[in-house]
Amino acid sequence: MQPPQKNKPDYGIDAPALARNVILLVITGSVAGYFLHRYSNEAARILTSVLSILVQLGLCAIVLSLIYVKVEKFRHRDKMLNMLSWTGKEQVLDVGTGRGLLVIGAAKRLTSGKSFGIDIWNKGDLSNNSYEAAVRNAELEGVKDKVEIKNADAQHLPFADNTFDYVLSNLCLHNIYSKEGRAAVCREVIRVLKPGGSALISDFLHTKEYAETFTRHGLQATRCVSFLLAPFLLKIVKVQKM
Repeated sequence: MQPPQKNKPDYGIDAPALARNVILLVITGSVAGYFLHRYSNEAARILTSVLSILVQLGLCAIVLSLIYVKVEKFRHRDKMLNMLSWTGKEQVLDVGTGRGLLVIGAAKRLTSGKSFGIDIWNKGDLSNNSYEAAVRNAELEGVKDKVEIKNADAQHLPFADNTFDYVLSNLCLHNIYSKEGRAAVCREVIRVLKPGGSALISDFLHTKEYAETFTRHGLQATRCVSFLLAPFLLKIVKVQKM
């Protein structure tokens, strides 16, 4: 018998391995603290106190991560999309689309336009991170006809120059470990962006670096903070191509 198909979109858990490790550390720390509490010597008391603090920090991280996954990632998506002016005719690209949160959110604002997403779907970035999951979410959200998803490297975008009105990216570029690799993505964003177009690059690392790369290539770039209940601080780089 086939398992029942989910009828609701699922945008996954960010950094699932890290989340799993934090949960394991909280459990291990709690168990160790319970047994150490039985001892009355000074070393045991100090270690118990340290473990108690670490467990509390871990629990806070777990709670904040759950809030981000269930609520704040959607609020952050809407904040990004609300930073742009929409006519419905735009050609949009989402770099590092994952399970489709941004590419689908953009598609919902389009009439005659189209929303494209690219990714290499690293399993460590998002739970059940796959092309199929992104396509399935587009179907469930009713925007499959406005979405096209491709398997492609962000450093070599498979699109012509001056193709897109808007380019979006959230929590993607930091996964490229070399500074030159991240700069290559920024240059590709510049290449495929139409004159007068805008890009929004959101991340918790390297945003100053991204802004400097865009500025160095003649674009206007500003940064702002996205205030979220999350275990990390997200910043958004807004770029305008003249």
